[in-house]
Amino acid sequence: MKLKYRYIDQAKRILAREEGTVHKDWGGRLPVVLIYANTYQLGMSSLAMHTVYRLFNDQPDVVCERAFSPVESYRSARHEDEPILSIESQRPLADFPVIAFTISYEMDYFNAVQMLRQAGIPPLAENRDETWPLIIAGGPAVYTNPAPLADIFDAFAIGEGEIIIPPLIDALWEAGQAPRDEGLHILAQVPGMYVPALENGPVSRVWLRDLDAAPAVTQIYTYDTEFGDRALIEIARGCGRGCRFCMAGYTYRPMREVSLDTILAVARHSLKHRDKVGLVSAAVSDHSWIDQIATELRKMEARIAIASMRVDPISEPLIRALAESGTQTLTIAPEAGSVRMRKIINKPQSDQQLLYAVDLAARYNFPQLKMYFMIGQPTETEADVEAIADMVLAARDRFARHLTINATPYVPKAHTAFQWTAMMPVEAIEARVKYLKQRLSPAKVTVRSDSPSWAAVEGVLARGDRRLGRVLASMQKTTLREWERALKAEGLSQEDYLRERATDEPLPWSVVDTGVSQAYFTWDVRRAFRDEFTEPCPPAGCLKCNACDQEWAFRDVDDLGPNRGAYGDNFIPLIG
Repeated sequence: MKLKYRYIDQAKRILAREEGTVHKDWGGRLPVVLIYANTYQLGMSSLAMHTVYRLFNDQPDVVCERAFSPVESYRSARHEDEPILSIESQRPLADFPVIAFTISYEMDYFNAVQMLRQAGIPPLAENRDETWPLIIAGGPAVYTNPAPLADIFDAFAIGEGEIIIPPLIDALWEAGQAPRDEGLHILAQVPGMYVPALENGPVSRVWLRDLDAAPAVTQIYTYDTEFGDRALIEIARGCGRGCRFCMAGYTYRPMREVSLDTILAVARHSLKHRDKVGLVSAAVSDHSWIDQIATELRKMEARIAIASMRVDPISEPLIRALAESGTQTLTIAPEAGSVRMRKIINKPQSDQQLLYAVDLAARYNFPQLKMYFMIGQPTETEADVEAIADMVLAARDRFARHLTINATPYVPKAHTAFQWTAMMPVEAIEARVKYLKQRLSPAKVTVRSDSPSWAAVEGVLARGDRRLGRVLASMQKTTLREWERALKAEGLSQEDYLRERATDEPLPWSVVDTGVSQAYFTWDVRRAFRDEFTEPCPPAGCLKCNACDQEWAFRDVDDLGPNRGAYGDNFIPLIG
């Protein structure tokens, strides 16, 4: 009991530092606990968490609270006595009729399963009847490939919360009062809900057409997060650039913008809480009004922050606004060092464009420049890795201050043009990262990289099947050794999942239809291996990849701004 009071007091201290928390009485309402399967600091840095929390609590007959994962304790098996309580009312998870996870990253699958076990809830859905909470999940990781968690969760939200949540709430009220099998059938009637026990796939992703109707912005302000000094505002969703490695770029199509007027209106309100605005989208500098956004926000005396920016074209007004805002780091993402590799991955940024961005970083005196690269992309050779070092050294010649690169292991993802490709072996990735460190360290360039061994685990989960559910459910702690033991116990190996796949073999993630057709992916991957670029999506008039319907494709686009760098000019016929 003393231990529980310690965690209750911890939750109350968190609440005391928050502004914007929603408190509701449970009487006559449907209690939902929204879980981010990682730490409070990371979860409250996620704009998706804020958005879903607000969407649930906007419904008068719902009370939505939050819970987070004690990640560190999962590296050992000694966490059974550590309770997981909701932040708002400090109730245990099992008290809630509905447990809703938002999962952005495959590596959080481990935390999600451990949280259920720690809460005393059987991880496998087959061991839960109607006396247990309904357990659902959404987020980009699970809605692109729910298969690895299909034996654990009761249902998955395939698509965007603004569309799914209102009808889902009615279904949850009804399903929670029915026998479990009947309740699952009720959930399956909601557009965008995949129910593995009923095998009701393929389920089509649902998406919001008008972002102005529901602007995504910080709901709860707290300094106990990575972005606690700013208000986060989504300015666009989706991307039409067509980078062949990028899951988000495909699964959030079509690209949609928040209007300039709405962004500025939301910013005016947000500036009552923070003097800095964090602009959020797949590619902030691709917004057609980005120069005007940056200029007008500075007129409001707002400081501006972004995650990273493209350089084709680069927005100098945005760079200037970032410098004036005191931004410490300018981040660009070449992804590859050689022109050949940039053709393969469909990221047509020239060396000149990239180095011009470096020149701007020096001109505006940013303390740090960060460059993102990926190691192990399809067809990558040692010469391509040498080209990364050459580019970074050229950047070093232009930028005298702190220069950092992230050399991240490439992980093939479902619903991308590279979904069939093999993942590079761990040893090869390690050797290439080591080479970069040896080349760049003498020039005082910091080289960072994620663990290649854990990246391989991510690769298994990203393109995994239902057999992995029992692997996850059997793990008592989150270590590589325990992972390998659990795989072996189920008769599986990592190589089963990291291999190259034939374009005509069944794919576990085919239970989901994200919009982009398989015909488009096979066409585009053939172009990749011919070193051919694919043009970005045009503003309108295109049905090539199948993500847009007739209504959207042929809408009026006169309200788009002057920055059209993100849009292709020419229709490219789909070749058989």
